[in-house]
Amino acid sequence: MPINIPIDLPARRILESENIFVMDEKRAFHQDIRPLNIVILNLMPQKIRTETQLLRLLGNSPLQVYFTFLIPATHAPKNTARQHLEQFYTTFSAIKDRKFDGMIITGAPIEHLPYENVSYWNELKEIFDWSKTHVTSTLHICWGAQAGLYHHYGIRKAKLSKKLFGVFEHKLLQKNERLVRGFEEFFYVPHSRHTDINIDDLKTISQLQVLSVSEDAGVCLIVSKDEKQIFLTGHPEYDTDTLKEEYERDLAKNIEIDPPLNYFKDIDGRALPINRWKAHATLLFMNWLNYYVYQETPYEWK
Repeated sequence: MPINIPIDLPARRILESENIFVMDEKRAFHQDIRPLNIVILNLMPQKIRTETQLLRLLGNSPLQVYFTFLIPATHAPKNTARQHLEQFYTTFSAIKDRKFDGMIITGAPIEHLPYENVSYWNELKEIFDWSKTHVTSTLHICWGAQAGLYHHYGIRKAKLSKKLFGVFEHKLLQKNERLVRGFEEFFYVPHSRHTDINIDDLKTISQLQVLSVSEDAGVCLIVSKDEKQIFLTGHPEYDTDTLKEEYERDLAKNIEIDPPLNYFKDIDGRALPINRWKAHATLLFMNWLNYYVYQETPYEWK
């Protein structure tokens, strides 16, 4: 079955060109299937790109999936056209009485701020609390993961001496967890962040289980033992060239930054990015959608 997205969403054309099965709302309406309802709180500045990245990973599932895009009402995005936001996005007040099968909370480039200084922090706290009773399973990514760990468990982030930037090898610690079913013992994940989570702090929380860790990038994948919360410190949803564009953007701004590690490969004298993470990224999102959402969600929310 395909993902079900609005006809005019820009991601639609890209995904169709990649042979990802996309169905518009009109056609989906005539199928006698109860689709999964996923809400995506998109905090990233380039919203259209993030939409495409996430939908690509969720798009080749045998399940029909319907998406609702969410932005904070207390923050005005600067990098996405207002028309796009008005057409495809809603705010928490409009959906807070609904229940969803799954939720994704993205990262945000605001690591330098204390959580309490984030303009939409109070609203985000309300969404975090709401997700525990209105969502079957929530996947938190990068800053969203750090913020979720802080709000739900009081785990603080630690500032790194330099930006963690590149593609890093991770070791699987828990091979029998459904979220990483089919994973090899070692796999790669892109990271782009200035802060980290201390694994020793995580070990003090009995409700949490660390699934993977990297010698260079630290803890990566954490799951609550009730499987309602997933925390992912990296960016497996990134496109092949996303780190390259971040690197070139910072160089253009005269920001001191090293090239992303384990990312560029010299081919015929050209430094080209190599994607080492796509297969595991797809498997991770499919496992979450299947085992943590579809297998656990009630057919009818009460």
